[in-house]
Amino acid sequence: MAGAKLTPSPSEIDPDVKTDAQKTPEPTWVNPSNPLRTMGSFGSDAGQRYQEEYSMDSTNAQVQVEFYVNENTFKERLKLFFIKNQRSSLRIRLFNFALKILTCALYIVRVSLDNPNKENPCVICQNSSVRNTTESPEINWKLIFCVDRREPVWAIQVTVALISFLETMLITYLSYKGNIWEQIFQISFILEMINTVPFIITIFWAPLRNIFVPVFLNCWLAKGALENMINDFHRAIQRTHSAMFNQVFILICTLLCLVFTGACGIQHLERAGKNLSLFDSFYFCIVTFSTVGYGDVTPQIWPSQLLVVILICVALVVLPLQFEELAYLWMESQKLGGNYSRHRAQTEKHVVLCVSSLKIDLLMDFLNEFYAHPRLQDYYVVILCPTEIDIQVRRILQIPLWSQRVIYLQGSALKDQDLMRAKMDDAEACFILSSRNEVDRTAADHQTILRAWAAKDFAPNCPLYVQILKPENKFHVKFADHVVCEEEFKYAMLALNCVCPATSTLVTLLVHTSRGQEGQMSPEQWQRTYGRCSGNEVYHIRLCDSKFFGEYDGKSFTYASFHAHKKYGVCLIGVKREDNKSILLNPGPRHIMAATDTCYYINITKEENSAFIFKQEEKHNKGLSVTGLYDAPSRLPVHSIIASMGTVAIDLQHPDPPEETSKLTLPTENGAGSRRPSIAPVLEIADSSAILPCDLLSDQSEDETNQSDEEGSVGSDFVKGYPPNSPYIGSSPTLCHLLPQKAPFCCLRLDKGCTHNSFEDAKAYGFKNKLIIVSAETAGNGLYNFIVPLRAYYRPRKELNPIVLLLDYPPDNHFLEAICCFPMVYFMAGTIDNLDNLLQCGIIYADNLVVVDKESTMSAEEDYMADAKTIVNVQTMFRLFPSLSIITELTHPSNMRFMQFRAKDCYSLALSKLEKIERDKGSNLAFMFRLPFAAGRVFSISMLDTLLYQSFVKDYMIAIARLLLGLDTTPGSGYLCVMKITEEDLWIRTYGRLFQKFCSSSAEIPIGIYRTESHMFSTSEGKDSNAQSQVSVNVDQGVEHRERGESWKEKTAHRNSTTSDQSEHPLLRKKSMQWARRLSRKSAKPASRAERISQQRLNLYQRSERQELSELVKNRMKHLGLPTVGYDEMNDHQNTLSYVLINPPPDTMLELHDIVYIIRSDPLAHMPEDSQVGQARSTKNQQDFGTQSKDETHL
Repeated sequence: MAGAKLTPSPSEIDPDVKTDAQKTPEPTWVNPSNPLRTMGSFGSDAGQRYQEEYSMDSTNAQVQVEFYVNENTFKERLKLFFIKNQRSSLRIRLFNFALKILTCALYIVRVSLDNPNKENPCVICQNSSVRNTTESPEINWKLIFCVDRREPVWAIQVTVALISFLETMLITYLSYKGNIWEQIFQISFILEMINTVPFIITIFWAPLRNIFVPVFLNCWLAKGALENMINDFHRAIQRTHSAMFNQVFILICTLLCLVFTGACGIQHLERAGKNLSLFDSFYFCIVTFSTVGYGDVTPQIWPSQLLVVILICVALVVLPLQFEELAYLWMESQKLGGNYSRHRAQTEKHVVLCVSSLKIDLLMDFLNEFYAHPRLQDYYVVILCPTEIDIQVRRILQIPLWSQRVIYLQGSALKDQDLMRAKMDDAEACFILSSRNEVDRTAADHQTILRAWAAKDFAPNCPLYVQILKPENKFHVKFADHVVCEEEFKYAMLALNCVCPATSTLVTLLVHTSRGQEGQMSPEQWQRTYGRCSGNEVYHIRLCDSKFFGEYDGKSFTYASFHAHKKYGVCLIGVKREDNKSILLNPGPRHIMAATDTCYYINITKEENSAFIFKQEEKHNKGLSVTGLYDAPSRLPVHSIIASMGTVAIDLQHPDPPEETSKLTLPTENGAGSRRPSIAPVLEIADSSAILPCDLLSDQSEDETNQSDEEGSVGSDFVKGYPPNSPYIGSSPTLCHLLPQKAPFCCLRLDKGCTHNSFEDAKAYGFKNKLIIVSAETAGNGLYNFIVPLRAYYRPRKELNPIVLLLDYPPDNHFLEAICCFPMVYFMAGTIDNLDNLLQCGIIYADNLVVVDKESTMSAEEDYMADAKTIVNVQTMFRLFPSLSIITELTHPSNMRFMQFRAKDCYSLALSKLEKIERDKGSNLAFMFRLPFAAGRVFSISMLDTLLYQSFVKDYMIAIARLLLGLDTTPGSGYLCVMKITEEDLWIRTYGRLFQKFCSSSAEIPIGIYRTESHMFSTSEGKDSNAQSQVSVNVDQGVEHRERGESWKEKTAHRNSTTSDQSEHPLLRKKSMQWARRLSRKSAKPASRAERISQQRLNLYQRSERQELSELVKNRMKHLGLPTVGYDEMNDHQNTLSYVLINPPPDTMLELHDIVYIIRSDPLAHMPEDSQVGQARSTKNQQDFGTQSKDETHL
């Protein structure tokens, strides 16, 4: 390269150009291996020459490059204007269309001015002497080839023809691609030449001015121009029209062109015959193409008849093809659903529902809940689904109630074209639901996440309502306005069902829209009360705008809640400050109501739809008794009311604490030797000195155990703190009972001993409290939300139930790391259809068994068969363990009718009829009267789909539901718990007085009652049961006879089977007989073989099904080395039914064993700030409660 030298350019020779390069010093390339040369050496000359070449290269690098120079030619500019540019080409096509229409109009004008009898100076007609001498009538060919064309008409037609000819030539030249013959033989080019060249020739040859030119053929050119113009129009405005519209348009244009061509052609040819008018020809074409054929107007000469034949042949070929294409597109459009009108989207309101597959149950739940709100009646629902519409769904959408408001579009949310069809950018909201019936629920979540991202990218301002299945995927859609995680809610609700009965039913009724009219025509009192209270929902209103709460401005929250319930029957449960986004449930008496507060209350309807009628006389009469009742001094503490949850009871009327303790004195008897005590009034503003801080972090009342108890305790002391390991991102931190040190993974295995302990079954652990067993397929991250509510800090240690996870597949170390910090949490590999696994995990010592729906069974060939295995297994466990409370999750809510199914139960059949009646009335809660659902024994997560739907109108519902279920713990917000009414509490009498007692003593807000009452169930099995009980030879014959003679039924227990029912469970009978044979082999040898077989057969056939099942379980327990004492204590209670009453009227009478749902204020909110901080720091080193002795185990 050193020796290479470029040819100097003129700029290098010119000294003026070289001055800048000479003045500017350039760097010199120096080889490090060579010494530096002097300026006078040869190296300096080479460096100078390099500087000159470098300067030349720098000058060339500054050359400006022009792009798309090929478009600067004259031809390319014309092509850009006439063809490529959308807007200019649209104008050209519009002009071309107008020209063709003008030529057709001029033809009609010429025909109307035509006079066939006038002599036309046409050179063809003058030289023509052709006559038809063989046919009649005679054809005057002169009238066919020559017409009467006026001079003005001719001038206009020549001008139009000349313009059309020039335009055609120009377009042909611009669109030339190398094959001239392909363009010449195009039909459009041939028609243009036929309609324009003759007129151009007449300019130079006047005798041809009256020659006939078929100008009416321009209608076909106008048709093509119109189609191209519409396409260019949609391209210009960046909009697309459907193929259905295009095909209908083409069909209509084809029909018009055929009719117009036939009418003009027949009219012209008949000038030589009958001389029909243009209207008569048009009439003939319409009659002919419609296949009517009156025959009053017909062509008379053979040329016009031949034209009719040609037109009919063309129509028979063209029109069927057009109709076939139209029918195909119509069928496809029915599948795709078409488009949502842009005009409708701008004038009407609509929401978009995005689903991967649309089932009839999902659709009806959404539509019934969405349109249950009056202000949503005018909304449209646009369904965007990638699958073809189901036949059942299509049938539903054809009902007039939905056909005018619901639009189904087949498409993907990941395509902008489909989102544009649904007008997502104009939608009021977008609901994105997951497919919970998929086998791979993680894959279903991934699809939901992509749909949410696509919707947010296409329409950033459209509110998103997203349903996600697994909690670990929730943080991907955190940007959505509202998110409901199915497994979070499901496990938290199932957990609360164990400590707060029927929480699932309570929450389900709250999130469903109802008017409380269900069951009002029923003869059963409980159904009428239950149906009326089910209409209660959660509403909100600002305090300054409220009639319910406006008068309590400046009063305490507890005071406002009690008096609003007493006066209006509404239950104030929460409040939100204007400057705080967090909702607080029962913030307690220290919260002073402000005019800007938003109040959340439970009522049948919202305040805006309520009318207020004041009865002065009744109010005055009631005022006397109420004053005397509420103003009397309170002399009886309410220890029995709140003892079940272990909370300190406060009497606000007597702020002075008793001697030597800050808690209430526990009386020996309730009201013994004195009159019925009254209830203290609720203070307007709580006295801070009267309210004792409920410090659960340092509550020593639960540590009062003797030394022997501590020595005999199986577990170690617990501390309170936050779980160190969360299994997924986004879980809400909750203060919980924790172990001082993490338990080794080997100690979490219930059925296997390890180096730390040798226990191999639940009995060996010596638990004092009953177990909670959870049967699940895998240890998913959602199961973590089952444990947290049951180990929350506000639950007393002495009431903590051991939790046993019965899993089909062993958990991984990641899950064990998350749960090893919780006390009394164990796992075991097994299934519920294995009796040995159930006995080993301690089902005899369990109070609740939670059966979680398995992911592998959520999908089946027949949709509703997905719950078959779960239902049958649960039914078997009901038979084997009748006193066990089993909480079951089902995939489909309609399958709950099979829980505890008895074909001969007349009462269940009556409830089935009631459900059908309520469904026919349009109720959203037709299944509410099923006994398992009313009692909270069965639950389906699809019932909570309405929670997401309701959040469109009530944006606070998800937050309130999470607070109730313990998924979120907002500082200062209360939590849900229960209290059981005992005999000592019946002096309170009514729910309204109980409300006052709670508010005045412990500042708790009751929201409902879980009532269990005895009920006689009429059945056709009574006689058989009594007859069978007389021949029973079991040692428990008297008990069995007494149970069957009553013929009771209870939703969580099972009836003793009769002899006629033995065929219903051949599997159990077969197993029990097998076990009996095995036992008989082990017994002592009888006197003779015949007597032994005879005695065995007699014993087998004379015992009841209850005895068979009992013997089966006991034998398995003996085989496993387990004691059978606990199983003998299990009783079969079949004479009760349970249901939930949400916010019952104040005059509702309390009954024994009622369980009251209460919202207890946050104990940490009443603590002094300094002590709260100090105790929070020392939670890891603090002992919570005393240990329990193994000798106290009563299992």
